[in-house]
Amino acid sequence: MPNLQTATIPCPYCGESIEIFVDCSVPRQQYIEDCSVCCRPIVITAETTPDELVSIEGRTEDE
Repeated sequence: MPNLQTATIPCPYCGESIEIFVDCSVPRQQYIEDCSVCCRPIVITAETTPDELVSIEGRTEDE
């Protein structure tokens, strides 16, 4: 079972805080998740260790 951690990031489009889940069993990852408020696609980049979320960033697709 994956080690899921939650993180709260601001949407780069509407600025609302959104909660996302990150699988800490994958050391470096990039994926797209839609904002739960404005529904626009956010590119999520995360770095993890097996035990914790080290860094996370959300950006627009055109950055």
